[in-house]
Amino acid sequence: MSETRHLLQGMTGDWEVIVGLEVHAQVSSVSKLFSGASAEYGAGPNENVSLVDAAMPGMLPVINKYCVEQAVRTGLGLNARINLWSRFDRKNYFYPDLPQGYQISQYKDPIVGEGEIEVEVDAEETITVGIERLHLEQDAGKSIHDLSPRESHVDLNRSGVALMEIVSRPDMRSADEGAAYFSKLRTIVRYLGTCDGNMEEGSMRADVNVSVRRPGEPLGTRTETKNVNSIRYVKQVIEYEARRQIEILEAGGEIDQETRLFDVKSGATRTMRSKEDAHDYRYFPDPDLLPLELDPAWVEEIRAGLPELPDVKKHRFMDEYGLSAYDAAVLAADKAKADYFEGVAKGRDGKLAANWVTGELFGALNKDGVDIGDSPIGADRLGKLIDLIKDGTISGKIAKDVFALMFEGAEAGDPAEIVDKRGLKQVTDAGAIEKIVDEIIAANPDQVEQVKEKPKTFGWFVGQVMKASQGKANPQAVNEILKRKLGVE
Repeated sequence: MSETRHLLQGMTGDWEVIVGLEVHAQVSSVSKLFSGASAEYGAGPNENVSLVDAAMPGMLPVINKYCVEQAVRTGLGLNARINLWSRFDRKNYFYPDLPQGYQISQYKDPIVGEGEIEVEVDAEETITVGIERLHLEQDAGKSIHDLSPRESHVDLNRSGVALMEIVSRPDMRSADEGAAYFSKLRTIVRYLGTCDGNMEEGSMRADVNVSVRRPGEPLGTRTETKNVNSIRYVKQVIEYEARRQIEILEAGGEIDQETRLFDVKSGATRTMRSKEDAHDYRYFPDPDLLPLELDPAWVEEIRAGLPELPDVKKHRFMDEYGLSAYDAAVLAADKAKADYFEGVAKGRDGKLAANWVTGELFGALNKDGVDIGDSPIGADRLGKLIDLIKDGTISGKIAKDVFALMFEGAEAGDPAEIVDKRGLKQVTDAGAIEKIVDEIIAANPDQVEQVKEKPKTFGWFVGQVMKASQGKANPQAVNEILKRKLGVE
């Protein structure tokens, strides 16, 4: 990993941006981490609250085994070490939506240790980001300040909901890399089924740590911007914080280690509070919970049940279908899209299938705001359309016209039936094509003379023949006949 990539230019020289993310992912489970209350999103205020969640006297937490299983599954998906012995600690702080006065979390002994994931930043760059740890903890409730000018309200529905905090190493060096990492992490947990990744519902959010330094110098003082809930906002936070810190340092100032908030409207961050150190939380082992001791056989059973994950799928797509690393990563990034692609590519030219899925199909879906699961063209029908191109029944241009008819619902049924019904079959008869070519040449003597002096104008003749044949002439045959007739090499 290059230590000087993506340098930012300041007034006084180059600066390197150092980025690390602490991602909070809500565990996909029916009930909460330490109580049987529902973890479902969207209930009315304080409807999903047990006596444990409300911290009533005498209530004791009981660990949810399924949440532990989900954390182990996620750790395995991050190529991380599973700690067979871990324990829960109390993280002490006061806030109105934290009725216990402490959060049950894991501090020195998390359930998951070090791991790493491969992140595709763009078509040219892939990086490896280290995972420092994953620990389980309970979420706090929610304070609501905009229902009254004089009062704040507390909704404890989220209190006690299971969270996985996934802490990366500071291995990212740009806003693009930070955003790509957050996106890849979301892809992995959705593949695993351990978090739904619905950021608009608060199921996944990131605390973004940013610092800057001169290349080769020690790490600078970092800031932490809390609760960033979109990939786009993660990128904006990193860009803003890096520039803000560079300006302060170049003016002779110092960076305060602090917690900041992101203002979506202005695109700026602002101070929330000075950053606490771990000792400020007075961590100590939770006396109501025994340490977690996992059976190695149980962990291996979970490992055996893992689905094919994005990186494995990406490399299989490259090997099996001959795709580029970037195209394979794009298709593997979403399980539904990957499954659709495989439905199209099965028994066909993988590269041609990938081009149609990522190009024509994804473009049409994005334009109409349609999810792949609701595509008006199923994988089988798109595959049959590609078959018509491959066997020379129709040209690529005609195929795009047929695709548009199918997507818009103007035509139903098998693509071959549409081609027959509309008379769109490609003209492969050399005699018929030669007749059109002769007519074009006879009608354009000046262009014939020009192509001898400027061979680049040859494309004009190809276009005229294709136009005269309404796009049905076989392009390869057109090129061969024109070259012969015009004497162009």
